[in-house]
Amino acid sequence: QSQFVESGGGLVQPGGSLRLSCAASGFTLDGFAIGWFRQAPGKGREGVSCISNDGNSIAYTDSVHGRFTMSRDDAKNTVYLQMNSLKPEDTAIYYCAAVGGAYYECSGDVSPNRGHHWGQGTQVTVSS
Repeated sequence: QSQFVESGGGLVQPGGSLRLSCAASGFTLDGFAIGWFRQAPGKGREGVSCISNDGNSIAYTDSVHGRFTMSRDDAKNTVYLQMNSLKPEDTAIYYCAAVGGAYYECSGDVSPNRGHHWGQGTQVTVSS
């Protein structure tokens, strides 16, 4: 079964940091643009960031711009999301998904409707 496996979530105080990992299982990341998404309690899933297939273009939604950094390591078949200066409103389940191919132009507000190979997600809770 081809899917992502997310990890690295946890409970952190406001202002703290976490680094999420998302490993591709059963397929290779090569050639795919990848998106990070999150779903807060009682809300719909929303796009957080996106990285192009070659890693040269990265986009973020406004609410995380300047605090989150997305990266990819195709040799490890893994994408990452470094989250700094975390806020309570960042509390959510975080997911990654493949969102496009070589010519896809990333947007931070990437639609979850584009996502493929969804994993189970990883819970991030920001609370004092």
